[in-house]
Amino acid sequence: MPVVAEELGTVAAYTWAFSAFMATSIVAMVVAGLWSDSRGPREPLVAGVVAFAVGALVAGAATGLGVLVVGRAVQGAASGLLIVAVYVLIARAYDEELRPRAFSVLAAAWVVPSLVGPFVAGWLAESVTWRAVFWLVPVFVVGPALLLFPRIGAYEGGHGIPGAGRRVLAGAGAAGALLGVPAGLLRVSVLGLAEAVIGLVVLCAAIRPLLPAGALVFARGLPTSVMMRGLIAAAFFSAEVFVPLALVRTRDLSVTQAGMILSVSAALWIVGSYLQGRVPADRDRSRLVRVGASVVVVALAVLPVAVLTPVPAWVAALVWGAGAIGMGLAIPSVSVQVTRLSPPQSLGANSAAIQIIDAVLGAVVVSVLSLGHAYAELHGGATAVTYALLWFGSAVTGVAAVALAGRMRPTTS
Repeated sequence: MPVVAEELGTVAAYTWAFSAFMATSIVAMVVAGLWSDSRGPREPLVAGVVAFAVGALVAGAATGLGVLVVGRAVQGAASGLLIVAVYVLIARAYDEELRPRAFSVLAAAWVVPSLVGPFVAGWLAESVTWRAVFWLVPVFVVGPALLLFPRIGAYEGGHGIPGAGRRVLAGAGAAGALLGVPAGLLRVSVLGLAEAVIGLVVLCAAIRPLLPAGALVFARGLPTSVMMRGLIAAAFFSAEVFVPLALVRTRDLSVTQAGMILSVSAALWIVGSYLQGRVPADRDRSRLVRVGASVVVVALAVLPVAVLTPVPAWVAALVWGAGAIGMGLAIPSVSVQVTRLSPPQSLGANSAAIQIIDAVLGAVVVSVLSLGHAYAELHGGATAVTYALLWFGSAVTGVAAVALAGRMRPTTS
């Protein structure tokens, strides 16, 4: 993305490619939850694979920010369909005692691509063209999809979902509001700030029917368990958006070297995921989530050392890797808790809910941080201090997750 931003002249609007992806994924998540509950996960999986390949081809052909955002938006919609359908498939295909290990395997399934991907993407962007990073996606998607599709027909559903149309409209409203937040903030003006605030108000109203009752006030049990996914993911990924850019621009790392740091974090994520998979499935996960969130907060607090001091750049890899271990502990544990507390007929809706709040809080936090980034770019360029402050901002969200994790337990006992 640093290479794409420089070539297309969109450094100040760097986060749009991420925000568009997250915004469109929200509508698709709502659709996928309804679709999976009524007809099973097979059809949304097929649609998601096709859309992801198409979106990658469009993004790779971009000659300006607009086309790039369209391609990323299509990929976001595809991602929303895929991830919810996969969660429903795990919940239906595995007994409760096997789900922690199933979610651990799900994490392992993307570790190898995540190890290789950032390195290869950086090399392609520097030595060939960044477009190849997108255009190679369909090559790796089609084969595995053909192996998966024939095996999932046994988990199809067969009942209608009351109020499906209203939920889809609420998802569309949330996506529109979510796009308005970064659009307003990136204006770096009083009028833009007002636009962003209105967007946040509309966003809260729109997502309320898409979440379990009481989620926005962190009611005990399932509502807080769903919200916890968004808080922890927002803390980690809002910071990760700026990790490669900060290291390339303040430490003179190559894009390939910056990508390798993300590869290290991907490898260590699986360590945390493996550890949580050893915890019995019927055990409350709130303490494990709190531990994972605490590790993420510590990593975010230490990460600025990598840009503010002359320590070796590999320190950033170690720090970010430690944060990834915390994510491996926390994120699958949230998924296990949500599926354990969900009624069978609501697995799709609640699987969608954890993905929706993930996207919403992630986009909101990234948008708020992007205001500081854009302001710095307009006034001489972002510095090491800029990125340090952005990472401290992400840490605030993580602190909230640590404080509220105990409310994942249905009762105080």
